Amino acid sequence: MSVLRSLTPEQLARAEARLRNPAAGSRIEAAKKFGVDLGSLIVQLRLRPTERVSQMEAFSREMAAIRGVARTSSRRTNS
Repeated sequence: MSVLRSLTPEQLARAEARLRNPAAGSRIEAAKKFGVDLGSLIVQLRLRPTERVSQMEAFSREMAAIRGVARTSSRRTNS
């Protein structure tokens, strides 16, 4: 299994520059035109991999809780 590492400052700067100023005809430009929030990608890239995983796990727990509430509410409505 490969080890995930944070981007070096140089890698982060290069990635930010590409996301802020996508090349004409690039996939990044297409994503931007489609409405992808490239700023949020930059924010995520600034986090360590473990921080990204922690955020994803917290989001997953929140969504599971919301689904549970929705199911409970649906059962009450259908009864």
